[in-house]
Amino acid sequence: MLGDVGGDDRVRVLVVEDEANLADAIARGLRREGMAVDVAYDGSDGHEMAFVTRYDVVVLDRDLPGMHGDEICAALVSAGALTRVLMLTASGSVADRVEGLQLGADDYLPKPFDFTELVARVRALGRRATPATPPVLSVADLVLDQARHVVTRGGRPVELTRKEFGVLEELLKADGGVVSSEELLERVWDANADPFTTTVRVTMLTLRKKLGEPALIDTVVGAGYRIRVEETGP
Repeated sequence: MLGDVGGDDRVRVLVVEDEANLADAIARGLRREGMAVDVAYDGSDGHEMAFVTRYDVVVLDRDLPGMHGDEICAALVSAGALTRVLMLTASGSVADRVEGLQLGADDYLPKPFDFTELVARVRALGRRATPATPPVLSVADLVLDQARHVVTRGGRPVELTRKEFGVLEELLKADGGVVSSEELLERVWDANADPFTTTVRVTMLTLRKKLGEPALIDTVVGAGYRIRVEETGP
């Protein structure tokens, strides 16, 4: 069984909203749901962040200072980004909804909104933004069930925290490829994580201890970590 797990560790969200109190409230709520969330308080910063980091979902206010939300949405669409856009607006008219969707937004939510509805829509968009992966990932006698958030080794349950589960999931998805500490920080944590922190190393130590022997995770000096698929086989 897996402890301390929210269902959306893999969903990375950018909230672009100039009402700081609302932006911060949305971010806090989504983080409580287990998502990694960054915030931009104007359109120019939001545009830059959206193209520097690969987000699954951008929660985008339409009427923004610096750069209008419509422009940001159009730029993401024209770039062919996998990022899904949930557009927010103070106007809930049908004409506004249609216009937003015609710009390329994937969903539209008028203010004020119910937070549970926002969460449901972000989750749905997050699933659409992520290329499909097998629901169950495995190597040797280790099995990770992404849908049920359960990890077993040799048929026995392994209790993992949310971050340990996220790290293991990323390593298994890489299928033997090296995943750097920076990539793990970006995918499992968020932009608030200090790039010089030891949190990845510490999490890796506890994860290895919980997985037991024989060891399945290798450290590639100067590069990152990988699962030993070549030695253990599928």
